[in-house]
Amino acid sequence: MRLTRRGVILGLAGLGLAWGARAEGPPVLVFAAASLKNALDEALQSWSRRTGKAARASYAASNTLAKQIEAGAPADLFFTADLDWMDYVAARNLIRPGTRVDLLGNRLVLVAPRDSTVSVALAPGLDLRAALGSGRLAMGHVEAVPAGKYGKAALTHLGAWEGVKDRVAQAESVRAALLLVSRGEAPLGIVYATDAVADAGVRVVATFPADSHPPIVYPLAQVAASTHPDAPALLADLRGPEARAAFERQGFTLLASPAGRS
Repeated sequence: MRLTRRGVILGLAGLGLAWGARAEGPPVLVFAAASLKNALDEALQSWSRRTGKAARASYAASNTLAKQIEAGAPADLFFTADLDWMDYVAARNLIRPGTRVDLLGNRLVLVAPRDSTVSVALAPGLDLRAALGSGRLAMGHVEAVPAGKYGKAALTHLGAWEGVKDRVAQAESVRAALLLVSRGEAPLGIVYATDAVADAGVRVVATFPADSHPPIVYPLAQVAASTHPDAPALLADLRGPEARAAFERQGFTLLASPAGRS
């Protein structure tokens, strides 16, 4: 029995060494919008299990990541939460031609702490100031963070922006805004529907009308300076069935066709 157990242990150790050998070398590095974290973590882990290749993501607001790429940060893929910041890096020849794809869509929602009983109808003439009471509205930075820009556009469309613009707690990313609400530090916040799914500390009060803000689109591309041999394969995999299922489970909508299809 001892020999058998020892053999099993040695066998498992051997498998571990083999896995480690396959995953040697630097990982493919994805610079990704903070709102992608749960789904993209799952997709990257799945790719690594299936291929033995290493991949990791660095999450932040899309504007921060775009500026880092512009400054020469060693990213291999860029996965942003709006078209503007992908256009920004593309205009500076910082993404590889022919690799860009508009992959995902999302929805914008108003959230409150889980135990809150506040009710808000997101319709023209909206008065959010009354719903906030003495608190503040948590949002991503309205001039830079995609979710903040979408949120400002939606509030402007509904006639509510002027009433709350001096009551906004602007956060460095949409996940930072979500945390303010989840912790009860803000009575309301504007985030993506997928963020609300990811945090049990909040509840969705209402979903913003789709025509109240520009379409929410997540483009993906390979960074021009990337020389990682596995970057194209990972980009293709993120368009494939395993990743698509992970994105759908988190609540994203799929815009692009699977890799290899028109």
